[in-house]
Amino acid sequence: MSLSTHVLDASIGRPAEGIAVRLESRDGVIDERRTDAEGRVGGWKPGRGVHRLVFETGHYFAGRGMETFYPEATVTFTVADPDAHYHVPLLLSPFAYTTYRGS
Repeated sequence: MSLSTHVLDASIGRPAEGIAVRLESRDGVIDERRTDAEGRVGGWKPGRGVHRLVFETGHYFAGRGMETFYPEATVTFTVADPDAHYHVPLLLSPFAYTTYRGS
């Protein structure tokens, strides 16, 4: 089982580099990383159960000199198949975000 994410900043039409992304379970924080130049983080192996990805969007937009309505975006999801790859993309703008289960 592996987990990755990809963050795209719709306000500039580019990957969102440098966003802190925290992987959590019900027991607390598992790991925290930053998106790379392509807006990606990968290589997590969280195991079965309910998990959260918390994206520190407020710090990202503040660093770009922009206001944002959402200081963080939290995506809660369930890992059901320990042999599958889970990909959780985030499309981001200062006043909206959307996500889905990617491939």
